[in-house]
Amino acid sequence: MGSGSKPAATRQGFDEREANAKEEVHADEAVFNDHLPIVSSSNDRIRPLLDAVDRIPRRLLSVAEVMAAFMGIIGSSKESLREILVRGETDGYPNEKNMHCAARLVEMLNQFSTELHNCSDHTKNFMMNEIEVLEETKGIELPNFLPQTAFRTIMQRQVEGMSKLPVEFVEKVWTYIEEVVISVLNHHSESYHQIQLSTRRAGHNLVAKMKEQSINWVTEIVQMEKETDYTCNPEYMKEWNKLMAQQHTVIDNITKFASSKVVIDGSREVVVGDLRRYKHVLLQAFDLKMRLIAYWKIVLMRLVDNMALHLQLSIRNLVNKEMEKEIVNEVLGTGGGVAIEKLFVESPSVASKREKLNTSIKLLRESHEVMANIMDEIATAGD
Repeated sequence: MGSGSKPAATRQGFDEREANAKEEVHADEAVFNDHLPIVSSSNDRIRPLLDAVDRIPRRLLSVAEVMAAFMGIIGSSKESLREILVRGETDGYPNEKNMHCAARLVEMLNQFSTELHNCSDHTKNFMMNEIEVLEETKGIELPNFLPQTAFRTIMQRQVEGMSKLPVEFVEKVWTYIEEVVISVLNHHSESYHQIQLSTRRAGHNLVAKMKEQSINWVTEIVQMEKETDYTCNPEYMKEWNKLMAQQHTVIDNITKFASSKVVIDGSREVVVGDLRRYKHVLLQAFDLKMRLIAYWKIVLMRLVDNMALHLQLSIRNLVNKEMEKEIVNEVLGTGGGVAIEKLFVESPSVASKREKLNTSIKLLRESHEVMANIMDEIATAGD
């Protein structure tokens, strides 16, 4: 009896030790499992910091690296401007309508055309200006000839009346282009504060030059319209013949029926007032008026078309030819290769950001190693 109880006691002690060991293993597994999210969280926190460090430009340690970075800024800026200004693409700025340059330029051009057409009203004081000018330009000549001086005198007045609009339009367009150019240059040089200042200054200077060229060009165009009346567009004669087809009807309504209003071009009703007392010059005045109406359409169309062509060419020249040269001259024109190294010195803010990120990464990695060691010890103890 006594001898039989010893194996039972031994067996019971073994079972207890085994149970205790299993409990310890389960406890270690619980600790191990509890620390898995911490390790995973540590990895998740390190990755964004590493990505942020990668986005910070690395330090440039040689003139060759500096020049490569400089030309990279110019190249990327030119390509962005080609996309939005030359090719009219919007992929790079899907939600920034101000950077959808082709659409904005078309809107400005259409508005310019509307303003030009609204600046002259051919129905106001109908034929009175023509009559007054004909009276003052008459000479000793055959009566059935229309004086060229009369046409040019009125045309010069009309051109002078709208001469400010083209200049204002050019200034408006180049102001918009300047905003786009500076925005793009700032974006591509944002990592280097000093080079950003230089490229921005070059951008302002270049746009100012291009704007001045456009103002000089449009001023010359307006002056040409004042000095010469010419077109090879067949629409002029077509329009004039159509308007002249109603000459006798309009003149009869004025002289015979004393009408106070007449219809021009089949739809436009104009107030004519008391024109019967100018009967002796009405035929010439009507002819002159219709020539002016027909030719004015050509002038406005020509001005808008030429403006569009000029701006497209100027924008392409700015992006493809002038911008790189202007930036290089601004950065390298006075200081040479030594000066450009100073422009690419890392700014204090960037250096501070880099240091903070590296410190955070170091601490997280150390924490990660500590947790990994703890987990290894737990796993070894479990085995």
